Amino acid sequence: MPVNLLPPHPADLFSVAGVRLGITEAGVRKANRKDVTVILLDAGSSVAGVFTRNRFCAAPVQVCREHLSGEDGIRAMVINTGNANAGTGAQGLADARATCDAMATLLALKPSQILPFSTGVIMEPLPVARIVASLPAALADAQADHWSQAAEGIMTTDTLPKAFSQRLVIGGVPVTITGISKGAGMIRPNMATMLGFMATDANIAPELLQSLTTELADGSFNRITIDGDTSTNDSFMVMATHKAAHPQITSLASAEGQLLKAAMLQVARQLAHAIVRDGEGATKFITLQVEGGQSAAECRQVAYAIAHSPLVKTAFFASDPNLGRILAAVGYAGIEDLDQTRIDLYLDDVLVAVQGGRNPSYQEADGQRVMKQSEILVRVLLGRGSASDTVWTCDLSHEYVSINADYRS
Repeated sequence: MPVNLLPPHPADLFSVAGVRLGITEAGVRKANRKDVTVILLDAGSSVAGVFTRNRFCAAPVQVCREHLSGEDGIRAMVINTGNANAGTGAQGLADARATCDAMATLLALKPSQILPFSTGVIMEPLPVARIVASLPAALADAQADHWSQAAEGIMTTDTLPKAFSQRLVIGGVPVTITGISKGAGMIRPNMATMLGFMATDANIAPELLQSLTTELADGSFNRITIDGDTSTNDSFMVMATHKAAHPQITSLASAEGQLLKAAMLQVARQLAHAIVRDGEGATKFITLQVEGGQSAAECRQVAYAIAHSPLVKTAFFASDPNLGRILAAVGYAGIEDLDQTRIDLYLDDVLVAVQGGRNPSYQEADGQRVMKQSEILVRVLLGRGSASDTVWTCDLSHEYVSINADYRS
């Protein structure tokens, strides 16, 4: 079961003017499963994205990058689950393009105005004929209020759909933000999540959208990890329809720009946290906060060393306060001039280690009390400077092994 995560209620998800979503069943991998989703955008919308840094990136990622670099304007997206269309070579690229061609024909658009996305099993041929055949049904289903259904339609090993909305006022005008994401394993995004889509009707200058998208990813999806594996298909897309009637935001540094960015970051973090809470087999949601570093990058380096340690993660699963494992991970994080005698370690409110050694007043019962919680804060104080950063992760359970051992069966 996911950690303190509930499925979204459709009434809590707000329609975004200029966006419609449709969902259908194509039988991509399994029958009787919603596995194809389309997102339709009104003319004049702007789209930006960030993608996986995995050099073995999937065919749809390559096509998305190509189409986003053009000047035709993105009008639709096609998302399939069950098959990643990765490790599929030239045929995979041809299949991703064929999906765009078919969608473009149905909408009387150019193929370059369509973005394809895939998620699922790697190195298997994409059943492109089934996907193409399903597109008319997906288009017929498209409605502005289908965010909840779309969140379900992009799931793979997720146990729950992930979707959040936010409303704010800019220049006296209501502005809406709604986003969905999917992901539960193969998560160390290194850019975003496996798949994430966020839309707003804010009237933001199109040239600002790419930098905003990067900032949103860096502040949310780039701070999560479940298992340290960077997917071949990671994509995070931000769409702005410009339908809200407030004066155009021309600077992210302006009061209006900061207000919008804060609201969108809140939604992005909710989506990112939901992925960790629904991590494959997860029973604990863990916040790793590293303080007192010389740089934020250094702090992240330490946080990820802890987050990726199988020994640390299994200790959290067992509620075993074997906390020397955390100190060991700090030590091998790669900071060559780290002074262990300046390191303090907290487990929530419990001071575990002082100046690199066990706190004389620390009691194992106090550590175990915290380790039994479903949500845990780990604070590491490096004593090297004033920088800090945070990473969110989960524990590693028997179920994670079972899910991934049985994934293709």
